Amino acid sequence: MTTEQAESPPAPTAPPPSPTTLSPTTLSPTTLSPTTLSPTTLSRTPRTTLHRLRERGRSERSDLDAVLDAGLICHLGVVIDGTPVVLPTGYGQIGDTLYLHGSSGNKSMMTAVGQQVCVTVTLLDGLVCARAVFHHSMNYRSAVIFGEPRLVTDPEEKLAALRAVTNHLVPERWEHTRQPTRKELAATSVLALPLDEASVKVRTGGPVDDEEDYDSGIWAGVLPAALAFGPAEPDPALTGGVPVPDHITALASRLRGAAPSAAPGPDHLSWPND
Repeated sequence: MTTEQAESPPAPTAPPPSPTTLSPTTLSPTTLSPTTLSPTTLSRTPRTTLHRLRERGRSERSDLDAVLDAGLICHLGVVIDGTPVVLPTGYGQIGDTLYLHGSSGNKSMMTAVGQQVCVTVTLLDGLVCARAVFHHSMNYRSAVIFGEPRLVTDPEEKLAALRAVTNHLVPERWEHTRQPTRKELAATSVLALPLDEASVKVRTGGPVDDEEDYDSGIWAGVLPAALAFGPAEPDPALTGGVPVPDHITALASRLRGAAPSAAPGPDHLSWPND
């Protein structure tokens, strides 16, 4: 498989924040609105132009948003002291910006600021078994994003970005947890990468074999793949019989980010003791 490819805030009505915990009235984590409308098509540059299997390319901005929405982990490629490094990390999207987060002491994250980087998100949708070894493949959705990230220093934007990252991994989790303290925010770095230069590539369908192999008697087909979470495992340190919240049970044992073209099937998987 080849995947080339702010106006002034209103006066506060609540007491000043404590020395350790940020007040949501002064640093609201609400979604930041993009200043311009998102483009409907993806940019075409020398770096995003596909050279092989161009028919698998997707040109709509909605295709990029769909891949980013379905994925959970991205890989950040950056050059450090002449050596390429690829770092897996969580991400979140607000409008035309992709936010990546990590430790403020992470050299890869900090080195990426101000230089050209590449971020990829790949979803495995199936293993394609052909009659010939040469024609084996995978069904996938892949996004490649190029650009120069900036370090997020504005407190309000940083909180909004971390909310986006958190809720992308576990929807509604931000609203059900303790908010970060100033110390925790200082220990966390957030990069903002514009989605101005990106490509998307998708493979679907079954194997494509040589004509003479179709009558070989060799089995061929697709093994669909999708991510699913098992039943929640409560922390033994929980006290007072805290029940599993609805936003957690909503994820358990259900497919996450499955390909829209996948064959119909149950969205609930059976697990031991389920």
